Amino acid sequence: MTLPHALPHLGAVAGDYDILLCDVWGVIHNGRESWATPCEALMRFNREGGHVVLISNSPRPASDVIAQLDGLGVPREAWKAFVTSGDATRAELAKRAPGPAWIVGPERDAPLYAGLGLDRAAGAEDAAFISVTGPVDDTTETPEDYRERFAVGAARDLELICANPDRVVQRGDKLIYCGGALADLYESLGGRVVMAGKPYAPIYDLAIKEAQTLLGRPVDRSRVLCIGDGVVTDIMGANAQALDCLFIAQGIHGDQARGEDGTLDPARASDLLKAETTYARYAALELAW
Repeated sequence: MTLPHALPHLGAVAGDYDILLCDVWGVIHNGRESWATPCEALMRFNREGGHVVLISNSPRPASDVIAQLDGLGVPREAWKAFVTSGDATRAELAKRAPGPAWIVGPERDAPLYAGLGLDRAAGAEDAAFISVTGPVDDTTETPEDYRERFAVGAARDLELICANPDRVVQRGDKLIYCGGALADLYESLGGRVVMAGKPYAPIYDLAIKEAQTLLGRPVDRSRVLCIGDGVVTDIMGANAQALDCLFIAQGIHGDQARGEDGTLDPARASDLLKAETTYARYAALELAW
């Protein structure tokens, strides 16, 4: 497997692509503030005639996350469409209404369930299925806090619908657990897991549909570039869809793809990708024009 091509400047290949499917957390912000250089790169791509579709594993619908992006200082000019794991997951939840569902996650994720007519169960003992967006308190809880309760659901053969396949995200300088880490635990206990976000097909189907609307014609998939920092989500998903991808090394994998001088080390990036049987056409420390 060849090394990813070091790509310090997106502008060098921008003419090869009509569409960017760009991850959000870890690429254009860190949960506390946006990063000017990646945002400017996306704005430039849009100005040059391309179309940026943000594709996020946020468990909330895109319409609810936009205000968060605004608050972090992500310019509206940096994107033209936005799809989330929450958007893709709502269809799965609707199939299972009225439940009842044991809902696990923080109150901020409540918009995921709006209008679906789901009844709520107090726990796995009286639920028809489990819906997870992440830990109830992601500042203190770990997956282990859910082991005993999840074992009850797995023993009852309940499906767990995970609205955020990310295992961790970076919030400032700290890594916090997400829904994917809870889903991994549930699966290890013998439970059944359903996911619609990256790296799975439903969220890409939504993103390509948005891209087609922007283009006004069918999407040439050879002219789509995926951008992300998550190997088992962004890169694995792009590989499964046979789409070119750019791996961003400054995100959740931190120093694993950097040399001693702090710059991108393509060989280390390749080793990181190969460990998960994935491949990226390009790699960069950060997204820049």
